[in-house]
Amino acid sequence: MRKTEEDQGAVVVRYMLGVLVGGVTALAACFLLLLLASVAISAGLLGEGMMYQLTIVSCVVGGFIGGAVAVKRCAARPLIVGVLAGGVFFLLLLTIGLVVFENAAPEAHGIGVLCGALCGGAAAGLLGGRRGGGRKRKKTRR
Repeated sequence: MRKTEEDQGAVVVRYMLGVLVGGVTALAACFLLLLLASVAISAGLLGEGMMYQLTIVSCVVGGFIGGAVAVKRCAARPLIVGVLAGGVFFLLLLTIGLVVFENAAPEAHGIGVLCGALCGGAAAGLLGGRRGGGRKRKKTRR
């Protein structure tokens, strides 16, 4: 039985919505972790020299959370969905940086943030996929 074009369109829309929701969830989680890190730095619990490392860690954790949400919403192809959610998360960060700072150049620390977001999403895709994929062989009698 072939799928109709309407069914395929509905699947694509469901996947796009899942990836977008995952990206927004990753952004919210990252901002929450960065808020906690800034409170810890202000309280003197962490040094100011750790800002870049905390940024990368919050991007990885945010990408993982957003990727997990996206993988949960989309049933198949968890690795691709997780990486796409990480990519949407990075694009949201880049857009907010350009709007707020007007000349946010990704050359400065953008590569680390990009790798963190994509790796977090990919980890969620690897860990959140269905178990036991693949075909099972029939046992033959000899």
